[in-house]
Amino acid sequence: MGSFRIQQKHRNAQTGIHSTDRKTWLPARNDGDAPAVLENAEGVIEATYYFPYLAHAPLEPMNCVILAEGDRAELWYGSQLQTIDQMSVAAVLGIPPENVAINTLFAGGSFGRRATHILIMLSRQPLSQKQCPACQSKCYGPAKMTCAQYYRPMYVHKIRGSLDKEGNIEAWEQRIVGQSIAAGTAFEPFMVKDGVDSTSVEGAATLPYAIPNLSVQLHTVTLPVPVLWWRSVGHTHTAFSTETFFDELAHQAGKDPVELRRNLLKNHPRHLGVLNLAAKKAGWGSPLPEGKGRGVAVHESFRSYVAQVVEVSVENGQISVDKVVCAVDCGVAVNPDIIKAQMQGGIGFGLSPALLSEITLKDGGTVQSNFHDYLVLREQQMPEIEVYIVPSAEAPTGVGEPGVPPIAPAVANAVFAAVGKRIYELPMKLS
Repeated sequence: MGSFRIQQKHRNAQTGIHSTDRKTWLPARNDGDAPAVLENAEGVIEATYYFPYLAHAPLEPMNCVILAEGDRAELWYGSQLQTIDQMSVAAVLGIPPENVAINTLFAGGSFGRRATHILIMLSRQPLSQKQCPACQSKCYGPAKMTCAQYYRPMYVHKIRGSLDKEGNIEAWEQRIVGQSIAAGTAFEPFMVKDGVDSTSVEGAATLPYAIPNLSVQLHTVTLPVPVLWWRSVGHTHTAFSTETFFDELAHQAGKDPVELRRNLLKNHPRHLGVLNLAAKKAGWGSPLPEGKGRGVAVHESFRSYVAQVVEVSVENGQISVDKVVCAVDCGVAVNPDIIKAQMQGGIGFGLSPALLSEITLKDGGTVQSNFHDYLVLREQQMPEIEVYIVPSAEAPTGVGEPGVPPIAPAVANAVFAAVGKRIYELPMKLS
């Protein structure tokens, strides 16, 4: 990283986010005329959100064993994208892809990190080539390799919204600043369109609420920090900003956040289905003791729909997540036990960056080095979780990632219900 210097809280990442005349804002969605409506609105609600770099933090080091002999190679490791890895290894070693054999092993977690790590390993740690006395050909290995960390990008969002005289949301403008994980990779041709990395805006550009004037724009920055997808990818930050800002608008309008969601999701029955089920099972609207609050979030990612209602306790500035009620519609439930386990795991995973985890950089290096200073959720911090599956005849979709995005905004909305404080930065801090 050379002389690159960056320190949290990364305020330089919002360069230009407040500007109205930047030529580098690229449209990801443009319904109606949000800027004009906001310009003439009597009262505009604004919020700016900050999201740090995040590590994947698997408990097992990212590793691989490779044995390459002549025009053949065999590998042993956990992989998410074996076909792409096979092509990558073949390209690096100059052998036919069909001569690359991959033995997929159980992995101790990866959370998106095992999707593209083989090529990175090979390019960073080239194998030493030597003459093999047995076959008289050039051989590599066997060698065991480990991989350096790549991060979930840092992002900044600014959202402006306005209400009409009846308290309806009339305009929503969202600007997003962050790095692209696809630029300069083999994924760029189908993930970046007209300069917009779809992973940077997913969940915001696809906002389901019936808002007549809706604008989403992206400014992509280039920084010498290696970045990659992270479990649920762009939804990790867009769900938080959109679902907490929606609650802020609902509060400003004097409307119940579940009821307002219902009104604006009438054309999205699957969003509505999980919202209604989670709200019912959680007893939405029932009273809670002082210092406790209940919050909701609903989000679609990877063609699966998840709503979560969270109960929290706040005491002496400390947030405790007590209970999570989760409803999921992932099409036909092929294996209900796996669906429930993935929702539970996704909730636990998502609570770490919501409450604890962040990567900070100083003097060109990472401050955090291990789990003593890159904090993740401990077993005793795990809340009670109830998972309900919406019966569906739709084609089955993913469950490994969709449980993650709604948890942080649901917690933040619950904190506001408990103590009246809005949260605009992760991990959450009340002091």
